[in-house]
Amino acid sequence: MLKKRDLHDCHSLYTLMMDPAVFPYVRNKCQCYEEYLFSTKQLITEEEQNTCMSRTILNEMGQPIGTIDLYDIVNQTGFLATWIGAPYFGSGYNQRAKDSFFTEVFLEHHIETVFLKIRKQNIRSKRAIEKLPYAQLVNDINIQVYKLINEAQHIYDLYQVERLSFLKYSNLMQHEVAT
Repeated sequence: MLKKRDLHDCHSLYTLMMDPAVFPYVRNKCQCYEEYLFSTKQLITEEEQNTCMSRTILNEMGQPIGTIDLYDIVNQTGFLATWIGAPYFGSGYNQRAKDSFFTEVFLEHHIETVFLKIRKQNIRSKRAIEKLPYAQLVNDINIQVYKLINEAQHIYDLYQVERLSFLKYSNLMQHEVAT
């Protein structure tokens, strides 16, 4: 379902990213394939420096369908950015990718908090995050980060996933599967 970023996937990912239903919501907007290739090389380097984590989301056939990144990692916190190609909308890939990514982030890399900033008008992403039982809207709770992401104007809602909340959810799901 997830794999480390690989330059061989860039062409497929770039094509999916350029879709008008996807492009406005992508964090690193690239205007040409060469720029996307360069950006991916930078992400791979940043991961080696432990300032980000970036994974390619794969479908059941092993084809790249999107990306999921944890960026601006500082003091065991970071921000999440995810996008999935339009042909794969509504197929459950978002939740499966996040569950898998959070398992890696929280268990292998000891991250404590993951923030998600979602544009207030991005209804698709808001619906997707609200389906995750371990994610919490924190506009009024984590006011300092909320103000930071909305310095110029209030265009983002702030969600967060805490390590303990996710692990509690994971253990509950494992228990339900076992019984």
